[in-house]
Amino acid sequence: METWNLLLQGFITAATPINLMWAFVGCVIGTAVGVLPGIGPAVAVAMLLPITVKVEATASMIFFAGIYYGAMYGGSTTSILLNTPGEAGSMVTAMEGNKMAKNGRAGAALATAAIGSFVAGTIATVLVTFFAPLVAEYAVRLGPPEYFMLMVLAFTTVSAVLGKSTLRGMLALFLGLALGLIGIDQLTAQARYTFGVPELMDGIEVVLIAVGLFAVGEALYNVMYEGKTDETQNKLTSTHMTRQEWRRSWPAWLRATAIGFPFGTVPAGGSEIPTFLSYAAEKKLSKHKEEFGTTGAIEGVAGPEAANNAAITATLIPLLTLGIPTSNTTAILLGAFQNSGIQPGPQRVSSNGALVWALIASMYIGNVMLLILNLPLVGLWVKLLKIPKSYLYAGILVFATLGVYGMRQSAFDLVLLYAIGLLGVVMRRFDIPSAPVVVGMILGPLAEAQMRNAVAIGEGKWTIFLERPGSVTLIVIVLAVLILPRLARRWAARKAAAEGVTAAG
Repeated sequence: METWNLLLQGFITAATPINLMWAFVGCVIGTAVGVLPGIGPAVAVAMLLPITVKVEATASMIFFAGIYYGAMYGGSTTSILLNTPGEAGSMVTAMEGNKMAKNGRAGAALATAAIGSFVAGTIATVLVTFFAPLVAEYAVRLGPPEYFMLMVLAFTTVSAVLGKSTLRGMLALFLGLALGLIGIDQLTAQARYTFGVPELMDGIEVVLIAVGLFAVGEALYNVMYEGKTDETQNKLTSTHMTRQEWRRSWPAWLRATAIGFPFGTVPAGGSEIPTFLSYAAEKKLSKHKEEFGTTGAIEGVAGPEAANNAAITATLIPLLTLGIPTSNTTAILLGAFQNSGIQPGPQRVSSNGALVWALIASMYIGNVMLLILNLPLVGLWVKLLKIPKSYLYAGILVFATLGVYGMRQSAFDLVLLYAIGLLGVVMRRFDIPSAPVVVGMILGPLAEAQMRNAVAIGEGKWTIFLERPGSVTLIVIVLAVLILPRLARRWAARKAAAEGVTAAG
């Protein structure tokens, strides 16, 4: 009962005209930030941090939260229409969503992304409301061995389900891991793999790799091979979901919410892991497997988008209850809290509950605002597809260039961007999936640090991974992911062979 009273007080605070205005502005800016490739929510929040000096603490936190989950909504738009992820969490959406757009189903893809984001965001907000302290208590018990095995699970899952060849998926993953090692060693502070180039001392930005492989790679590929593609692609049949698409989408939304929410509560790579795991789950469970990677499966859009938003909402649990940021954006949000004289942590709800509950209430309001903003705009966004291809891809290159240059104002980054773009063209020509490269880059340094910390805890003994129930459980799951599909294929082949012998006899 106390929770309901606190939430009601939060709604009273969040529903004041000034706070509603800040929530709306945050949602609009967040959606725009998500649409623009290369400019993620972390960059937007960082640029707007000075607002905390002039704006009251509750209003500024509501504003930043609106930018955060608004960017998750907006990122799906260009992913689906242009195969250009606005931020890392919408990479998976691009794989099936863009295939749907090229087969006249852009409207359905955008609709399931918007509604799935709303459903997952709302359910996750309810869970944040009632279970934040409990989930954070269990999440904080995870140690380096569990984190490392969690990332190994992500590596194996991603490499197994993306692309037509596991070998090519692993090749892409190891390329990403190699890129992730460039820069300063996190533990020894020694430069490695920089080849004497000072600009590589800080490492390569993940956004740069994502924009290069997806946006620039897509544009250059179409420029280089224009005339060899089907000119009837990108036709539009409907801006709404059919009854069958609704039936296929809602189970994916619910499953993805269950996958995404727990990942948001732990520092294990943000929303990227659950989106890939959700995609893998939908690909395994779908009755329309032939659509994946060809005409585009709506479950491959519905699941990752819902997982993305559930994970993003859940990141507020460790931030508010433990003061632990689990993503780049929540780290900057932590800075925004501190600028306002607030230190999130275990005592935050009791010492400044009004702000916390107003923030949670604003998430309910923001989800409704985003749905109202995005659904009517589906038809407008789809009109992007009517732009002549020469203008469209020129625009993509311009926005990608501006976005990447805006991150560090580095000319070297632009050279690297187009080099990565050419690599993306080569990978596409040889059917090597791009997404595992980005996953390897994001999780590689984290996995390395957690592995070294785990071995240090075990005093140099690798058996530390077998001494903790959590890591042992994850090892079993990893082995199951690697072995069970192969055993199932062999069993199915033997069964088919036996039935063939019986029929011949």
